[in-house]
Amino acid sequence: MDSASPQPEEQAAAAGSPSEFLKNIVGKRVKVRIGSGVDYHGLLTCLDGYMNVALEETEEWSNGRKTAEYGDCFLRGNNVLYISVLEAL
Repeated sequence: MDSASPQPEEQAAAAGSPSEFLKNIVGKRVKVRIGSGVDYHGLLTCLDGYMNVALEETEEWSNGRKTAEYGDCFLRGNNVLYISVLEAL
């Protein structure tokens, strides 16, 4: 590899680590997908090292349709497949 090519460590630092991403999205609107395929859209208020998630103003979506609304929602980390942000960082 030539010296002009970025090293993998440099690429990771430029992209940001997953933990940095998660720290930056607290307080943002997010989508959380759980193992059953159901999505939860809401304001991320808390997230811990086990991926336990607390949302406010939560909407439950299944098969592309909103199926329920909750004030507060707690999702256990072992059910979480992924978290994506719904608004600009």
